[in-house]
Amino acid sequence: MSLLRLNDVSLHYGEQVLLDRVSLQVEAGERICLVGRNGVGKSTFMRLIEGAIKPDSGDCWHQPGLRVARLEQEPRASGDRTVYDEVAAGLADVAELLTRFHRLTHALHDESAIRQLEAVQRELDAADAWRYQQRIDTVLSRLGLDGDESLAALSGGWLRRVALARALVVEPQLLLLDEPTNHLDIETISWLESELLQFNGALLFITHDRALARRLATRVIELDRGLLHSYEGSYDSYLTQREHRLEIEERENALFDKRLAEEERWIRQGIKARRTRNEGRVRALKRLRTERAQRRERIGDARFSLEAAERSGKLVAELSEVSYRIDDKLLIDELDLLVQRGDRVGLIGPNGVGKSTLLRLILGELEPTAGTIRRGERLEIAYFDQLRDQLDLDATLVDIVGHGRDFIEINGARKHIIGYLEEFLFRPDQSRRSARYLSGGERARLQLARLFSLPVNVLVLDEPTNDLDVESLELLEQLLLEFDGTILLVSHDREFLDNVVTSSLVFAGNGRVEEYVGGYSDWLRQRPAEPVPAKSAGRQAESSAGDKAAEPKAASAPAKPRKLSYKEQRELDALPAAIEQAEQQIAALNETASAADFYQRPQEEVTATLERLATLQSELDELYERWLVLSEG
Repeated sequence: MSLLRLNDVSLHYGEQVLLDRVSLQVEAGERICLVGRNGVGKSTFMRLIEGAIKPDSGDCWHQPGLRVARLEQEPRASGDRTVYDEVAAGLADVAELLTRFHRLTHALHDESAIRQLEAVQRELDAADAWRYQQRIDTVLSRLGLDGDESLAALSGGWLRRVALARALVVEPQLLLLDEPTNHLDIETISWLESELLQFNGALLFITHDRALARRLATRVIELDRGLLHSYEGSYDSYLTQREHRLEIEERENALFDKRLAEEERWIRQGIKARRTRNEGRVRALKRLRTERAQRRERIGDARFSLEAAERSGKLVAELSEVSYRIDDKLLIDELDLLVQRGDRVGLIGPNGVGKSTLLRLILGELEPTAGTIRRGERLEIAYFDQLRDQLDLDATLVDIVGHGRDFIEINGARKHIIGYLEEFLFRPDQSRRSARYLSGGERARLQLARLFSLPVNVLVLDEPTNDLDVESLELLEQLLLEFDGTILLVSHDREFLDNVVTSSLVFAGNGRVEEYVGGYSDWLRQRPAEPVPAKSAGRQAESSAGDKAAEPKAASAPAKPRKLSYKEQRELDALPAAIEQAEQQIAALNETASAADFYQRPQEEVTATLERLATLQSELDELYERWLVLSEG
């Protein structure tokens, strides 16, 4: 069932063509990843789909009554509202009731307030709104949000969590997410993935998180030079198909340019040739010239290069029994750590646990509460701040990077500042403009351009991947792999950590910092198993009764298994055949669903196949569970 259709839609921003007669159809249940370079108009495209802006031409059709929710890339606080008010506001019909209920439950100081609460409860019953109340509480808890906190007191990262919570509680038919994982820690990203996999509506999302795209996307659409290209299947399938498309495009352009060059040579032949030339061929040449002039060239790849400083000493930093407290909160507890030249260290842990604090301790911006820190010699440190606080948004790009210089020197090569910025995909006309008008991804690239223009042998990167497009992200990875200095990296991008770091510092809670070899996936394999929780308070009481009381229980023989009834034994005997049959049916349906043309078939057939596959998988799980119960007696 179609939720949305765009037909021949065009949109311009000044002279820039954002959309050129694009068409798109979004079906119920699809999970579409929107990709494209920073600044091509992905966020604007989201706003157009939402209905917040109108196209210059073309038709945008929405299913009547379609519920749409959108997470903005850079949400802002509004007035003196609380977090709960903002999240509940997405539920237009019952928002006011839920807000009143929440406030009254925190202000039961007299009988009048109690009577008001009873009246609101009746209204919530009548509106069947309790499920929304539970949904709000669950989402706030999962995202670590305090419903009573004022929006005005929140940083940009926390405002983003609030906006994400508001989008999730609405349970829309079409959910639009613009970089949903920015400023979220890995644990929250994993929870978000699970939520979105269970989401029943259609999902259109922009992300630089390749792991998220791989897990969620059932289709990828790419916005490139005003055109929209659709790729059925997974994110990895998109990468293969896109490479093939660009190769074909390059060959076609080369053939076109060769033909044009031949025709240009023909028209410039001698007088005799011009007297007898074919006028139809002349008109065809004019058309070729016009077509060539209208071709929108693909923007070149970013070319990151790093100004290497003199090598540092072998020692970068040595921490001995270092502790750090903020008031009564212990962030780091007796940490011993040795960082040497060439180490690439990743810091992993939830938001607010102390990762940035540890970086600042190593850099000397903070002094430890206890313990000692010895720092090495000849350290040339460049620091990438996740909040982009080092950027003066009122300054031009040239001033931010060049500091008044027309030329900069990178590894012995002298470069004009405009040319240097072009390597980071900034057009010459952008270089003289204020940084305030850049997108989030462009600001990230500008921060990198500023950073990499400085001599450096120690790179400290605090969330460098936020807002970067995937191509820039992969180029940054390559640069870091080639860098022979020291890297200290805070990131919630799991694949980026795996590709860059050689060791990980994991914040395990209560100030404990544990060191592991390798990246994020390596830590998952090496970390100790979670302790099995006690099943009941009674068992906890038995365990605490003392060793003497526990030993006889441990030594006693296990209880004999219960003998199965005749009917149960017959059921157990039949289960292997039923399991095998279900597995064969699932394998056949999986083969059907993995066909290249599967999603091009009628929507009814696709939906029925996927629903049948889900039903069979659920039945198979139940069969296995029943077999386990009966086989154990």
